[in-house]
Amino acid sequence: MGRTVEELKERIRAGSSKIPSDKVIRGGMLVNVMTKEIYPADIAIYKDMITAVGDVDDYVDENTEVIDAEGMYLTPGLIDGHIHSECSKMSITSYAKAVVPHGTTSMISGMDEYLSVSDLDGLKEIQAEADASPLKVFWGAPYTSPYTVPKSTINFNMTKEVHEVVQKWPECFGVWETVTEFVLEEDEDTLGAMAAAYNNRLPIFGCAPFARGNRLNGILCGGVRLDHESYDHEEVVEKMRKGMHMLIRESCVTHFLAENIRAITEVNPYLSRRTSFCTDDVTATDIANRGHLDNVVRLAIKAGIEPITAIQMASINSAEAYRIDHLIGSICPGRIADILFVTSLEEFEVKRVMTNGKMVAENGKISYDLRPPKHSDIFVGELKCKMTTKEDFEYKVPIKDGVAKVLSIKSEGPFVRKRLDVELEVKDGIVQPSTEKDCIMVSVLERFGKNGNQSLAFCTGWGLHGAMASTNAPDDNDLIVMGSSAEDMSVAANHLIKMGGGQVVVQDGEILEFLPLPIGGIVSDLEPEEMVAAEKRIDDAARKIGSELPDPMMYMFFLPITAVPDYAITDAGPVDYLNLCTYDPVLELKER
Repeated sequence: MGRTVEELKERIRAGSSKIPSDKVIRGGMLVNVMTKEIYPADIAIYKDMITAVGDVDDYVDENTEVIDAEGMYLTPGLIDGHIHSECSKMSITSYAKAVVPHGTTSMISGMDEYLSVSDLDGLKEIQAEADASPLKVFWGAPYTSPYTVPKSTINFNMTKEVHEVVQKWPECFGVWETVTEFVLEEDEDTLGAMAAAYNNRLPIFGCAPFARGNRLNGILCGGVRLDHESYDHEEVVEKMRKGMHMLIRESCVTHFLAENIRAITEVNPYLSRRTSFCTDDVTATDIANRGHLDNVVRLAIKAGIEPITAIQMASINSAEAYRIDHLIGSICPGRIADILFVTSLEEFEVKRVMTNGKMVAENGKISYDLRPPKHSDIFVGELKCKMTTKEDFEYKVPIKDGVAKVLSIKSEGPFVRKRLDVELEVKDGIVQPSTEKDCIMVSVLERFGKNGNQSLAFCTGWGLHGAMASTNAPDDNDLIVMGSSAEDMSVAANHLIKMGGGQVVVQDGEILEFLPLPIGGIVSDLEPEEMVAAEKRIDDAARKIGSELPDPMMYMFFLPITAVPDYAITDAGPVDYLNLCTYDPVLELKER
């Protein structure tokens, strides 16, 4: 996205009509998010750039392609302000095929899941894949990694020294997802990344759930510019009154829009101009069923937001928050030609999509042959951890028979995990999981050949009679496995080790379903509709062994995220979020 002097000369000449435009869009109604107006206007485009809006006759010659937009509203492409596309299990190419037809033309991402399983060379490989797709990725360098406290194990660690290098890359647009605890605890790598951002004039993106009062003041004084995690609208209001840009998150498992939008509809309508949208984590099934950012726009409108305001929130607001509004976010001369053809603003049904000056999608499908690249050895091969036995998943204690009182991680939602004390039988020195009490085992295995770590703890809320496992498990993407049977847990883990990663469901030693994720163990090049079918099969298998959760795999693979109250588990052990330390899940033993 850089410019040479010669490129600038060419663009200036195209903008001043000395060079005819390649395309003009005629007959549409322009949705001007800069001035909050809707009016008839034609659009001229040279290569990937908008050159004129309004009367474009001076930009047309006999070679100019004319695109008819009669009866259409023309809006800017939508911007997902915070997304881990890897959680969809789709590669960048497949993900673009899923979301671009819904009008999402840009996303801000740390691509941190790719980075956790590879290194900077792997990141460059994924960035090249993104550049070849119709979906623009504005990369924020992860503030540090791993994100966990205490530190877990990943393949590549982001340090302050790495930031000194990558923040100079032209691909870097800021510091990604700076978690409040790391700032307030004065983590050296985090503060090093933030200091470098100051020196490089880059924005700092926040992750500040429940940050209020003095905690909020602290991160603001550290330079955090925006946040995508607020659990109620009062939190949104306080953050915005103190100068933050806010992103309302509406993912497939965390539906925050209805609550957070109240900051605008009930408190202060003016807040809308500094509020934008993100999806954070989505699945292929959710995109197929509800849409992507187009769905978020529709939800905002249904919640009482004026259509043009909702479109601003999905486009220019995000571009301004991330300081990329000189490139995207509006239909103005000099901006990249990312344009949506929409029939009704209230219904916001996207009919055609142009990105980078080219028509790329129509009627819900990519309209050209978009093929994924072949991935290097960085991303393929068996997992680098030893095969397991059932003994690896048995919790051994120093009494032969009796009762163990354990702290079980009780999932009350994908991002709410509470303490539940449960009494379990001890037989032959092993704590016995109980399907009757819905208290089963969960384990995380380090899979990068670094140290061979394995943790073991107890969890509740799954209802499983068998086991399931995944190597798509942000933010570390180690191997997580849970189950009521140590034998089944071992079968599940070993299958993923041998196959190079994926998701699997096992019962009575039999593999009921397996979803291969051959790229880094986290994503696949499956077509979106194929991924939808694969997700249905794996979820059906999880339900067959007892789970009643809306998305069993996604609920499970969020368990290693330690920034989620109150408990988590990584390869370093079960984690108490409130005290930022690991804990012993066995609270008390009584021998018979």
